Amino acid sequence: MFNYQQKSMKLASKHFSFIQNILYSGAIATTVAFSLLAPSLSKPAEANLENSPKVVLDEAWQIVNREYVDRNFNHTDWEATRKSLLDKNYTSLEEAYETLRQALNQLDDPYTRFLDPEQFKELTNQTSGEMSGVGMQLKQEELSKAIIVVDVVDNSPAMKAGLLPGDQIQEIDGKSISGLSVSAAAKLIRGDVGTKVVLRVLRSGYNEFDVDLIRARIELQAVRYDLKQEEDQRIGYIRLQEFSAHAGRQMERAIEDLNNQNPDGYVLDLRGNPGGLLRISIDIARMWMDKGAIVSTVNRDGDRQELRANRSALTDKPTVVLVDSDSASASEILAGALKDNDRAIVIGDQTFGKALVQSVHSLSDGSGLSVTIAHYYTPKGTDISKKGVTPNVVLNLTDSQKRRLYRRPEAIATNSDPYYARAVNLLKNQVLLRPLVLGEQDN
Repeated sequence: MFNYQQKSMKLASKHFSFIQNILYSGAIATTVAFSLLAPSLSKPAEANLENSPKVVLDEAWQIVNREYVDRNFNHTDWEATRKSLLDKNYTSLEEAYETLRQALNQLDDPYTRFLDPEQFKELTNQTSGEMSGVGMQLKQEELSKAIIVVDVVDNSPAMKAGLLPGDQIQEIDGKSISGLSVSAAAKLIRGDVGTKVVLRVLRSGYNEFDVDLIRARIELQAVRYDLKQEEDQRIGYIRLQEFSAHAGRQMERAIEDLNNQNPDGYVLDLRGNPGGLLRISIDIARMWMDKGAIVSTVNRDGDRQELRANRSALTDKPTVVLVDSDSASASEILAGALKDNDRAIVIGDQTFGKALVQSVHSLSDGSGLSVTIAHYYTPKGTDISKKGVTPNVVLNLTDSQKRRLYRRPEAIATNSDPYYARAVNLLKNQVLLRPLVLGEQDN
C-alpha cells in the first residue's frame, strides 16, 4: 500500500474549460490520498458476504469509520448506518452503490464520496498526470460548432502524424461528428494504448485527408510558460493548470528555463486551476519560497502537522500570482502560502474556498472512496473554508467582462487580459518591494 496526501476537489473549471478538452484527459482534477489495497472485513461482519455487494459497502464503511475527520459523523449514528447497509439485500452493484451514496450523504460533506469503477479509473489517471490518447487539444467554434485542433502535444502521436493547430476534425473512424460536443468527440478519440483511431481532417487550402493514429501513453502538460517582453520588462509567465503527479517536475523545468533568460519578475497564473495533489502543491511552494510555513493540517484527533519551506527555492524574483473564483484546493494552498509569507502579491478574485484534505482508497471491485481526513490552514492560521483566499488586489471585473476574456483564449496573458495587465503593472512599478494593503480594490 502507498498513501500520499492530496486534497479532493470535485470542481470543474468553468472559465478555462476550453483548455481542458484534451484528448488524453477525461476527469476533473482532484486532490486525494490513495491506498491501493482494499481493507479486509471486520470480524463482526455478517457471514457469507463473499462475492456480495455488501463486501464493498462494508469496506467503505470501515474506511469512513477509521479516517473521517469528524468523529461524530455529523451527528449520525454511524454504527446503525453499517447495520442498515448490511441488512439490506441487493439485486445489483448499482443498487448497492446508490445505497452507499445515500449513506455518505448523511455526512453532509460533498468531498466524501463514492466513485464507481469508471470514475475511480478517471481519477487515478488524472492525478497520475498521464493518459492514453493521441495528444491534442480541441475546442468547438461558437457559431459553426466545428471542432478544431488548438494545440498538439510535443512527441505525441498527433504531432508525429503532422496534425496542426487549426485543423478541423470531420470524422472519427469513418463516422461524422456533426452535432457532437467537443467532449463527446474527445471521448471517441480517447482509447486504450496501442489501439488505432482514424481521423478525417479538413485543413485550410487542402482537400480533406485521413490521419491514422495509434494511441499512446502521454504525459499531461500541467505547466505552460513563456518569456514575455513588456516594454523594458522581461516577464516570466507560468500557467499551472493542475497539480498532477508530473506538475512539480514540469514547474521546476519551467522556472529553470526562464531563469536562464534572466526575467525581471514572474507571473504565476493559477486561474481555473481546480487543485490536485497536496504533496505537489508543497513541492511547488518550495520552489518559490526559501523559508516559512506553507500549510498546516489538523486531523480528527486534533493533531497538527505543519509543512514548511526547506531552503530549496529556485528564484527570489518579484512574483505576482493570478487567481479567480475557480482557483481551488491545492491552488489555494499555494496562493495562501505565497501571500502569507509576503513572497508574492496575489491579484484577482476571491478563490473557491476548499480547506479540506481527502484520502482516496480503492475498493475490492475496482471502485473507490474519497474521504475527508483533515482540515488545512494557511501559514497565518486562516481557515479559508467556504471563504477562499482574499487577493491583495481585488479586480472588480463584471461577469460580462470575464466571459469575454475567457471566450478568447488568445487574449490570455496579453495586454487584453486585465489580470495579466495588472500583474505587469505591479511588477513594473516594483510594488512587491513595499507592503500592500490587504483587499486593495482595483476599479
